[in-house]
Amino acid sequence: MGEQVLAIDIGGTNVKFRVESDPQKRSFPSGPTLTPTQMVEGVQKMVDGWSFDSISIGLPAPIAGNRPARDPVNLGEGWVDFDYAAAFGKPVKLINDAAMQAVGSYGGGRMLFLGLGTGLGSCFIADHVILPMELAHLPYRKGKQFEQFVGVKALKKLGKKEWTRDVHDVIAIFTAALIPDYVVLGGGNSMRLKKLPENCRLGDNANAFVGGFRLWTPAWAKSVAISRVE
Repeated sequence: MGEQVLAIDIGGTNVKFRVESDPQKRSFPSGPTLTPTQMVEGVQKMVDGWSFDSISIGLPAPIAGNRPARDPVNLGEGWVDFDYAAAFGKPVKLINDAAMQAVGSYGGGRMLFLGLGTGLGSCFIADHVILPMELAHLPYRKGKQFEQFVGVKALKKLGKKEWTRDVHDVIAIFTAALIPDYVVLGGGNSMRLKKLPENCRLGDNANAFVGGFRLWTPAWAKSVAISRVE
């Protein structure tokens, strides 16, 4: 067995994690007060029986230089300056959560990934080069951002029919601008779409773990920086 990776997928509701050698994930609740210290402690309490050499962390925040550019909107504070490698005692690759699921969904060429969940996650991958994006917060119409039309709040407020129409419109706009070979839709609300736009396919939320494992393979080795224990 080669080097083992622990993949951690941090969301606004749960922290989920697993190693490649065990198909069963483990999890615990997150929430708006979760700090990085609590996240590390929660994971460390639940990894008995697992052996791993390195860690991939998917965090719902923009990532620059292997660290968050700001604290996640739906979690607590302290994520920006936290030393993840020192806390775990293992080398760490930190990546946006949508980007980690995108890597796990990637099938070659130019792929646009859109995560329809609490908000709108986005990532573009071209020939194994990861280009995380914050398309959610670009201005769209009526003085609002894209996320305000396709996020879960819009689904609850507008209803499924109007939300579906907006999702199709947004996909058409991004496809025209970025010219992907194909679009992968992830996130829990993607399953609500009865009919997919042309050139779209549904992803699987479990692909976040696949992406975390892939980040340490040769094909993706240079895509994300490594924080090592000093």
